[in-house]
Amino acid sequence: MDTAAVAAATGLPGNAVALEEELLGESDECLGGVLVFTQGGYLSLLEVYSWADGKVTLTEARRMVHPATG
Repeated sequence: MDTAAVAAATGLPGNAVALEEELLGESDECLGGVLVFTQGGYLSLLEVYSWADGKVTLTEARRMVHPATG
């Protein structure tokens, strides 16, 4: 990543969990979640996980978090 081309996000020093969001099903049951990790103000890891036997894809997670724009 070219850190000279893009400034680091402010307010996120060091390593941090920048976002934690539950993925809810149609009956508001928790199906899994999304974790966004930063390091020095830059995205370092995006994790999508599920509690069910099936996998939740990034596309499905996006639809669950933002159903109107998914």
